[in-house]
Amino acid sequence: MGLFTRKRTATPATAAPAGTATPVDPALAALTGDYTIDPAHSSIGFTVRHAMVTNVKGSFAEHEGSLHLDGSAPSRSTASLDVRIESVDTGIKDRDAHLRGEDFFDAGRFPLMTFRSTAAEQLGGDRYRLTGDLTIKDVTRPLSIDLEFNGSATDVYGNERVGFEGGAEILRSDWGLTWNAALETGGVMVSDKVKLTFDISAVKSAPQA
Repeated sequence: MGLFTRKRTATPATAAPAGTATPVDPALAALTGDYTIDPAHSSIGFTVRHAMVTNVKGSFAEHEGSLHLDGSAPSRSTASLDVRIESVDTGIKDRDAHLRGEDFFDAGRFPLMTFRSTAAEQLGGDRYRLTGDLTIKDVTRPLSIDLEFNGSATDVYGNERVGFEGGAEILRSDWGLTWNAALETGGVMVSDKVKLTFDISAVKSAPQA
């Protein structure tokens, strides 16, 4: 995933001379390993403009995913995420049922939204970009997610955690989500642009014997 700067302990990076490799920070390398996203302490959300004048926010309560973090070479990090469409929640039951139906996600036929990373890069400081394939219904298209690393810690149960948050913007029509309704005053009921948000806590897996 490329999220490897301990905000309180890492030594500030300095530019390496041209033609030489960037030194590996031991504190960052120590984060290397496999992680499982903790759904109880993570959220996958979205925001979309409604009736041209306000925003509707929602989230997906059920999701699971895994990360492989490589602190020595962040570009070799990977991420995988599965989101269960039936768990969509905007706070209005009728609206959620509409989103699950054939006009939008068609959850009966396509129960999962998935993301599989293909590349990771550091943008500077604690900022990273994760690129991969987002699949909604039967459409797969590339997506880049900008992320900020929030730190690492050992929780009260002895689990080593990393946290990050970020977001991306998509046009839902690119994934075949085209339902809309015209307004009498002009414009449409639901905007094409959707903002995605990610607030993730992931737990490091125990080394295999």
